[in-house]
Amino acid sequence: MRSKGSAVELERRRKLAVRRVLDGYSVEEVAEFLAVEPRTVWRWVALFRRENWEGLAARPGAGRRSKLTPTQEKIVLRWLQDSPRKHGFATELWTGARLAQLISEEWGICLHPRYLPRWLRARGYTPQKPQRVPRERDPEAIASWLAIDWPRIKKKRCSKRPGSF
Repeated sequence: MRSKGSAVELERRRKLAVRRVLDGYSVEEVAEFLAVEPRTVWRWVALFRRENWEGLAARPGAGRRSKLTPTQEKIVLRWLQDSPRKHGFATELWTGARLAQLISEEWGICLHPRYLPRWLRARGYTPQKPQRVPRERDPEAIASWLAIDWPRIKKKRCSKRPGSF
């Protein structure tokens, strides 16, 4: 399993481990310092001996490349700052399906609507729903109720000694 961190950070850790071993630290000490298994450090040292420092260099991650370019990703994230109504939708709620539809219309790229919430979570967005406000809401009536009725309804507690009923 790949360690967490960017490719550059992982490369820095591999090189640091090899430098420490070359400086005379034991593999176990280096492994404990970097919070990795000793066999991982042995593997890095063996790779260094075979390929020198180039063997420890960062490599592109495995897996499929993103369908969206970094610029397109920024544009999609900017859309989320706007109201969905601005993009022609009936309500104020962004959904994966709506985002997938916009991406398809704009660039012809098909993304599954169920994938998009995970994609957004990875970029720091969480599911949000707009606060519902009743159509009949009357702020003046609420303020009046809070000023007049609420103090009458709310009773102050009697002061009793602690522990008595």
